Amino acid sequence: MNGLHPIKMPSAKEKVAAELRKAILSRQLQEGEAVTLESVANQLEVSVMPVREAFQILARDGLIKLQRNKGAVVLGINETYIREHYQLRAILDSAAPEVDITRIEESYECAAESIQNNDFAAYADQNREFHSEIWSAAGNSRMENMIAELWNGLSMGSMITEADYAKVSIEEHERIMKAIRERNGAAAKEEMYRHIMRSRDDMLTNYR
Repeated sequence: MNGLHPIKMPSAKEKVAAELRKAILSRQLQEGEAVTLESVANQLEVSVMPVREAFQILARDGLIKLQRNKGAVVLGINETYIREHYQLRAILDSAAPEVDITRIEESYECAAESIQNNDFAAYADQNREFHSEIWSAAGNSRMENMIAELWNGLSMGSMITEADYAKVSIEEHERIMKAIRERNGAAAKEEMYRHIMRSRDDMLTNYR
């Protein structure tokens, strides 16, 4: 069978970091709460090694403080942190590619199909895949690694469901895809920036 491409999958440490970051940003993990390598590894059903690496990423970002007992304490965050996080995401994600976009299109079509089938759980993975293909097409591996480590999954606030989020997100992806197909770099950057800023505003509903 020809024409198939390997699916880009996040590394184990990126998956763990994304889950922990999402839990902290959405306040599922509260300021001052202690977490351990073993407890996180058990809950996420992974080995301790990617959890340790994820802890290093989150500590660097100021989300947790590492402890000597193989654990960490969740640090407090506020609206300023959220705004800065998504501002950085928007800047990095807005690097529109000027290369072959076949795999970006394939990723978009798979995500759109999941929406049509009401498979919103699958959309969460395909949402990342769409962004990942754009990062890869930009051709800057250092930037790609930076964005991957900032990823925190679907940026769902307190006033939107997974289904509603997916439907809004795919419409925004469609506009981004249209601009990329037309090789309109300025429009692609603008649409991606709006997309990330809307995600920021959704997440900020957890802090109001």
